[in-house]
Amino acid sequence: MHKLVRFLVWTAVIVGAIIGLARLTVIRWWRIPTNDPYLEASITPTLRGGDLILLWRLTGAEYGDLVLCPEPGAPERVVIGRIVAEGNDRIQVDGTGFTVNGKSSLAERACSPNTFESEHPGTGEPIEQHCQVETMRGSSHMRGSIPSARPAPATVSQEVPPGNVFLLSDNRLFPYDSRDYGSVPLDSCKETIFFRLVGRKGYVDGETRFTFIQ
Repeated sequence: MHKLVRFLVWTAVIVGAIIGLARLTVIRWWRIPTNDPYLEASITPTLRGGDLILLWRLTGAEYGDLVLCPEPGAPERVVIGRIVAEGNDRIQVDGTGFTVNGKSSLAERACSPNTFESEHPGTGEPIEQHCQVETMRGSSHMRGSIPSARPAPATVSQEVPPGNVFLLSDNRLFPYDSRDYGSVPLDSCKETIFFRLVGRKGYVDGETRFTFIQ
């Protein structure tokens, strides 16, 4: 019995040390806040406020990655967006889609389920949106389209400065992205969102726990 207890103690110590080292160098877990309606709306349908996610910190962020960065001009606030253009790229965002150097983004198919509900960040009004699967450089992710009854955000066309990236929200109806705060220095985006441990409803929500985020 004494040997078993000692084995279990040492196992717990070693596992704890490995997790602690990983958290210092490779990963970090973070819960998306539920008190920022603009951030919450912008990340649907991929994520929701209250989700407990894992952030990858070992390698740099790349085109198509969903990243967490300090907001330019307000570093105490974080933003979440997808890298859709890099330094010297010409990007145009028009409604649900966008083009980079004249090449359009692709929507392969509808999600399953093909609709989701988000909340208007200004009024809290529930809005039903269609969900589409978008492909960027061989990787697919969900995006929220713009219902025909809703006005689209203004079209933006610009060239990304060298060393910067343009972030785009997965929710194209309620974005909070580089159209609002400008392009972001690439070296400030040190964390990529790659996994959701549990959703905002906790472990009992089987659809959102232990899911890879693309």
